[in-house]
Amino acid sequence: MHILAVAGSLRAASINAAFCRAASRLAPADAPIAVYDGLGELPLFNPDRETDAPAPVRRWWRAVGDADALLIASPEYAHGVSGVMKNALDWLVGQESFVGKPVALVNTSPRAHHAHDALLEILRTMSADVVEGASSSVALLGVCTGEAEILASAPVCAGIRQVVASVRAHLLDPRAPAPRMGL
Repeated sequence: MHILAVAGSLRAASINAAFCRAASRLAPADAPIAVYDGLGELPLFNPDRETDAPAPVRRWWRAVGDADALLIASPEYAHGVSGVMKNALDWLVGQESFVGKPVALVNTSPRAHHAHDALLEILRTMSADVVEGASSSVALLGVCTGEAEILASAPVCAGIRQVVASVRAHLLDPRAPAPRMGL
């Protein structure tokens, strides 16, 4: 079982990237999480380039294809999806390996729901298998601003472990009812 965590922000001090790194450190040995950090290398999506895709795009496709599930944490910019996240998803639209891919979508700023809602719509349109039991809010904004603070917060760590456990349970049995998230 292999989960790929992706932050939709290029910011050095990104709370979403810190969330992904913390999730990687908290993941159980039987459900390891690798953090993908190459979204900034992706060129702007151009369907004319899919046939002879640049190396960063091929790396992205390979990372997503090799993953059993994705864990996405992405910010909201001006009530919308971050450009880097939308661009990354656009590069996956034509990839068969993404169809049916389990995806957990975590919102680290519950007051910013527009991008979260839009990402859910985009992922469903792309035929992702949105893991409802793992797609939730883990409130970090104003509470934890970095990886060390996240890892020092017992309630936040419990929330992250619950997200990962839900993804793991879904991978083991996609038909099982989703556990309730208590975040």
